[in-house]
Amino acid sequence: MGKPTGFMEFPRNAASYRDTATRLLDFHEIYTPHDDHRLKTQGARCMDCGVPFCQSNDGCPIHNLIPEWNDLVYRGQWREALDRLHKTNNFPEFTGRVCPAPCEGSCVLGITDPAVTIKNIEMAIIDRGFAEGWVVAEPPAERTGRKVAVIGSGPAGLAAAQQLNRAGHTVTVYERADRVGGLLMYGIPNMKLAKVEVVDRRIRLMEAEGIRFVTGVAVADGSNGSIDAKKLKAENKAVLFATGATLPRDLPIPGRPLKGIHFAMEFLTANTKSLLDSNLAYGQYISAKGKDVIVIGGGDTGTDCIGTSLRHGCKSLVNFELFPKPPEGRAGDNPWPTWPRIFRTDYGHQEAAQRDGHDPRVYSISSLEFQDNGKGQLKGVKTTNVEMKNGRFENVPGTEKVWPADLVLLAMGFLGPEHAASDPLGIAYDERSNYKADYGRYTTNIAGVFAAGDCRRGQSLVVRAINEGREAAREVDRYLMGSTRLP
Repeated sequence: MGKPTGFMEFPRNAASYRDTATRLLDFHEIYTPHDDHRLKTQGARCMDCGVPFCQSNDGCPIHNLIPEWNDLVYRGQWREALDRLHKTNNFPEFTGRVCPAPCEGSCVLGITDPAVTIKNIEMAIIDRGFAEGWVVAEPPAERTGRKVAVIGSGPAGLAAAQQLNRAGHTVTVYERADRVGGLLMYGIPNMKLAKVEVVDRRIRLMEAEGIRFVTGVAVADGSNGSIDAKKLKAENKAVLFATGATLPRDLPIPGRPLKGIHFAMEFLTANTKSLLDSNLAYGQYISAKGKDVIVIGGGDTGTDCIGTSLRHGCKSLVNFELFPKPPEGRAGDNPWPTWPRIFRTDYGHQEAAQRDGHDPRVYSISSLEFQDNGKGQLKGVKTTNVEMKNGRFENVPGTEKVWPADLVLLAMGFLGPEHAASDPLGIAYDERSNYKADYGRYTTNIAGVFAAGDCRRGQSLVVRAINEGREAAREVDRYLMGSTRLP
């Protein structure tokens, strides 16, 4: 694929983000305009590698036809590239922006050289498709008369809804928030994924295809204005749970009840809602302005808390990481084509370094206590350094320290789904409290009730949620019709 000698002729040249100092002044997307010449050159680097590991299970959970659309971009055949991309991915405008690109970690070229810029090319293809008017609503030619309810409008729910709708079923998606999108709307900040220009654009297309969205109401036991889960099941031929893993991991150390300590999603959700409602004018969000901020936990969510706090104008910023600093290159127990567990600098870290002159992350550190200012308000965090011994973290004597803090954001991952919607139906749970449903079949212990995405498998990537939504839709269609043509 690509130019036969391209990988030897052209170095990797990933698209840059907007200027760091400039983008800190707003919540607009951090990406720069696409450069067709650069993209063609990068597409030329894709090798005729025989076995394209980029689309394997380690590389791309939805098995994107990556070498094919790399080659088509190299040849300037953008419309054909879009068609190949949509064969496997309902929402490349989401994954092209927020996916960490495990495909690049599995790129065969990456064994000896920097990998192909797959994520950049994917985003450019779909953005070109929208700009040219090639992405249009695709309502089904006929309806089956079967009604399906999808609970949750995150990436898994949306992917399943679109696939089921295209199979001809009548689909209604239920979302307890005031806007559609789940994690895509309120869990990922605007500078990574624009809500009106990108998320809402796709929702409008799905509505034009015939999908109905019900927002602002929870599915539970029918009390307190909620929709009765039992009634919902009775009114539909099938129900798919795609509620995500929304129970955050807490940090129950002394001082936890103090004011000024929040879960990351409280912080990010309130910011995005206020941004969309009033451009932050109403002030209905948790502000980091003028505060000493500590983010506990890394990953994408921790980075998003960093980027948001900087845009608020925080006084100082520190990011605690329990684990040691990762190596610059793959360790011996982390071979290709598995995901490379290496040191990375994301957009938020770049921004903190630009403003403050140093990376905000502190490694091998554990929080011992949240300290009180005497008025029930957080004033600091007491910590200790840690080291791994016999597979366990142990405190390092003599390393205790107190860090000033007015605001602490807990970004330590998620434990599993909430059960208010599932308990009324008697859905069984696995040992981690996820909805119990076998991968590949997605059926729960209740006939006609399915589960997919993070609520089934635990916290994971947007691209894995899309994959599970697509596969669950196939199994729901098979259940309803006896056979299926969905992929």
